[in-house]
Amino acid sequence: MKDLNCNSIITEQFASLNMSFDRTQQVKIIEQIMQSGKVGQEALLNFLVNRCILQKKNIEVLDGLIFEFLYFYSIDDIKKRLNSYFASGLIDLKSSLQLNYQPLQDLLINHNFQQADKLTQSYLCSLANLDRKYNRNWLYFTDVFSLPTQDLYILDKLWRVYSRNKFGFSIQRKIWLSINCNWEKLWIRIGWNKNGIPLRYPGEFIWNIDAPDGHLPLFNQLRGVQVIAALFNHNVWSDHE
Repeated sequence: MKDLNCNSIITEQFASLNMSFDRTQQVKIIEQIMQSGKVGQEALLNFLVNRCILQKKNIEVLDGLIFEFLYFYSIDDIKKRLNSYFASGLIDLKSSLQLNYQPLQDLLINHNFQQADKLTQSYLCSLANLDRKYNRNWLYFTDVFSLPTQDLYILDKLWRVYSRNKFGFSIQRKIWLSINCNWEKLWIRIGWNKNGIPLRYPGEFIWNIDAPDGHLPLFNQLRGVQVIAALFNHNVWSDHE
């Protein structure tokens, strides 16, 4: 009888999880299911396997949330099975991409956001061929237009899926659009300015999941807004809206 009651509660929680589009509420429900022990954690794993492997659904932020909680907080048996199903993570990095983004996926899975930020900047420079053409490791706005759409989309998706939809270029862009493209308001909203003064790298930035929405990845606003403006106007976003 106790197991039936537990299963009934978990079923109700999953129904709420599927209906909720609020990130905070989804986190709360997943935490409740996790607290059911092996039964709840196994149900979450089965949900993830069914969606991502059997049905081959497009990977969503909810999948990333479930993966995060199972990866960090599940019992050993469940985590072992999770790793066997998703040895490289949730996102299939297609061979058609110009670079290997698995190192970034590994960093983001483990919430090593500072190293992930550094690697992301390196990827952007490589995609713009700066390592072959020029002796610099930063972008001009003219470099941004040459960034391949599929690669830029994957970089952004990796950040979104493994950060509860908090981090990523598209998240920053969405906030920017919501405040009528006001740069000064953007720096405040995403936590890059404090009392009108840009934060100093790296110590004053927040390198964990509690950072404000859009806080990562970074761009150097001291060089002006042309580069990030070009990124926000890249055609990748219109292709995936």
